[in-house]
Amino acid sequence: MRATKAVNRDSNRSNSVSAKDEELVFLPAYQLAQLIRDRQVSCQDVIKAHLAQIARHKQKLNAIVTLDEEGAQKQAKAANEALAKGNSWGALHGVPITIKDCLETKGLRTTSSYQPLADYIPEQDATAVARLRGAGAIVLGKTN
Repeated sequence: MRATKAVNRDSNRSNSVSAKDEELVFLPAYQLAQLIRDRQVSCQDVIKAHLAQIARHKQKLNAIVTLDEEGAQKQAKAANEALAKGNSWGALHGVPITIKDCLETKGLRTTSSYQPLADYIPEQDATAVARLRGAGAIVLGKTN
C-alpha cells in the first residue's frame, strides 16, 4: 500500500486496530481513491476501517449525529462489484465521507440541530451532496 506512515493519534487505541486500518483512516481522499481504483484495497475494507474509527471515538467526540452503517456497507459492496465489472462511479469511487447535518441527504435524517426537525428525512439530496454521491463518494453519516 502506497501510503504515508500512520500516526497513532490515540494512545489508548484498541489492540484490534490493524496498522492498515490506522493508515486508511488518515489518508487524503485522492490517495484513498487511487488505492481503490488500483484495487489495492476494497471499498468494504475502507468503510470497515472508517466505521471502526468512528466507533472508537464516538463517545469522546460526539461528532456523528446520524450514522448509516448499514447503508454505507451496502454501498461499499456495490462499489466493489462495480469495479469488478470495470465500472467507475467517478473520481471519489468508494471514498467514505460524512455530511454536515445542515445539508439534506436523501433517506438520511437531517436535523440541522433544530429540535422540530429531529425526525426529518429528506426526499432528495442537497446539490453538494448529490454531486459528491455522483462522484462515487459513500456517505457514512451526518456530523455536527
